Amino acid sequence: MSRFTCFFAVCIALLGGAPLYPQTPPDNPVFQFPLSPATLPRFHEICGVLAKRPVTKGIFTQKKNISRLNRSLVSGGNFIIDAKLGIVWETLSPFPSTMAVGRDYIIQSVPGGAKTKLEAAGNETFLRLSETLSAVFTGDAQRLLENFKNYFTETGAAWTLGLIPLEGSIRSFAAAIIMSGDSVIRSVTVHEQNGDSIRYELSRHSFPEELGSHEKNLFSAH
Repeated sequence: MSRFTCFFAVCIALLGGAPLYPQTPPDNPVFQFPLSPATLPRFHEICGVLAKRPVTKGIFTQKKNISRLNRSLVSGGNFIIDAKLGIVWETLSPFPSTMAVGRDYIIQSVPGGAKTKLEAAGNETFLRLSETLSAVFTGDAQRLLENFKNYFTETGAAWTLGLIPLEGSIRSFAAAIIMSGDSVIRSVTVHEQNGDSIRYELSRHSFPEELGSHEKNLFSAH
């Protein structure tokens, strides 16, 4: 994992068709609260706040828990969420690298400017992974309702959303997704089918109207 983020390794596994095994959803209080007619309006309100921001930037910490090894890997850096282009993870520690996840590709950049592009055309699992991440991070209420059984709870301004995949290709990599926040997303945890998990903690959010030319270039292999 030296030069690649843990999430990139997951994408490689999906692109290569690595076997995944059944896993029950995690034990978390949010799954005691199915989305209901009483909480649906608030769910739509929160998704609307997230969806109206075309670009979100900030700092992330990523923690990958590997259950079979009883070990955790931590990385951190900057993130960009662009509702149209995709998501960028600019890892600064422990090893610098930049990864852009688009609709049907991954572009990995390393210091010095070298880029590697992986095409995912025809790989249904990766395409659904990309769609899922986009829906989660941009608050796409329709996709969340179509592709997941939703659970929702709120305390004051803080909310938690639990997602259990309904569609087979999403279930192949995620047993459950848990996200929490207030006026912004503060954390997203993906519980994988093999018992591992990836947790993203997001902070120092900013909301520019559009990306700069250098940032847009991160989504290009050239």
